[in-house]
Amino acid sequence: MQSTWIHQTVLLNEAITALAINPDGHYVDGTFGRGGHARLILQQLSARGRLTAFDKDPMAVAAAQELAAQDSRFSIRHQSFCRLGELEPASADGVLLDLGVSSPQIDDPERGFSFRHDGPLDMRMDSTRGQSVAQWLQTADVATLTEVIREYGEERFAQSVAKAIDRRRQERGPIRSTLELAEVVAGAVKTREPGKDPATRTFQAFRIFINAELEELQQALAASLQVLRPRGQLVVISFHSLEDRRVKQFMVGHSRVQVDRRVPFVEPAPLALRRLRRVMPALAEVQRNPRARSAVLRAAERTEAPAC
Repeated sequence: MQSTWIHQTVLLNEAITALAINPDGHYVDGTFGRGGHARLILQQLSARGRLTAFDKDPMAVAAAQELAAQDSRFSIRHQSFCRLGELEPASADGVLLDLGVSSPQIDDPERGFSFRHDGPLDMRMDSTRGQSVAQWLQTADVATLTEVIREYGEERFAQSVAKAIDRRRQERGPIRSTLELAEVVAGAVKTREPGKDPATRTFQAFRIFINAELEELQQALAASLQVLRPRGQLVVISFHSLEDRRVKQFMVGHSRVQVDRRVPFVEPAPLALRRLRRVMPALAEVQRNPRARSAVLRAAERTEAPAC
């Protein structure tokens, strides 16, 4: 059954083009997934080139280990990309971060990411550590639930959903499966955009929260400035506005001169990034893979001078 969980890499060629591969260079793939980007990078590297990948998902790591056994230029770390800073400073010619959830994670009911298939309410990217969503829901109070659903799901019915979850817990006990949660949310969300499931925003919120996705993204972006060599490329693919907003703010913030108005005579800090680019999927890719429709690729180049 697992062989039917196919992952179509989004913006594959666009990402590799943005990395501007140096055949002898060292590249970092922050989310190996099922290796779509990694394999294409390796095709463009010489015998002297290297690729280091990170992934939290044990299944992705297992797939990466098979590749590492076949190709000595490639290595995998069972870690979040927020650990980028552990790599040697100024050692990478490019860093690629492909955010979000892979198709095998969504399509496997046992992972608990999907509201379309019944499965244990888990949602952890790394199923070997941390709390599942089901465990967290047993103790989270209404105020916390409301805040998480509103902040990470941008759900206007956040308080109604939180109260419905609390009422369901009191009446029937813990929520343990994905369809149980989806049913509770559907009863609390009275209207939704055409074609969008009522549970979409709540599931997104719980997934982002339980995996600390936005916090880890901020750490990885900051670490990328330490790891990239001058003229190295930072390429990030995001799939929803919460991610893309942070990526854009980071890149723009490090590519503009910042003058302290309190001491305007002080020389401004040198820029860390330049040459910002934004790429969207072509219509043909969206038609072939609907999950690409919300993708945004942003790329920037590390400057020659190190940031202060």
